[in-house]
Amino acid sequence: MRFFMTVTIPMEQGNAAIRDGSIGKKFEEILAAIKPEAVYFGPHQGNRALYLVVNIPDGSKIPSIAEPFFLTFNATIEMMPVFTPEELAQAAPDLEQAARKYH
Repeated sequence: MRFFMTVTIPMEQGNAAIRDGSIGKKFEEILAAIKPEAVYFGPHQGNRALYLVVNIPDGSKIPSIAEPFFLTFNATIEMMPVFTPEELAQAAPDLEQAARKYH
């Protein structure tokens, strides 16, 4: 299942990684390991952030995606399930059934 993930890097940890020159290498290592479908960088609530789309086959894999950011940057992570238009179309029968049952 795909998740939209917001990884927020606290200012202190981000600044330290920039100052010591390690931030790029750390991002490269983590991203190579988790293989996101898409990655964007930008601000989030006044801090540095990464916005990722990751495909997680089952819930037991969530720690392997999140822990590198927690351990490396003391990051805060938000994860939200997301769907492609094709996946949403596949869910149409279930949506229609729910609409009939819970109208």
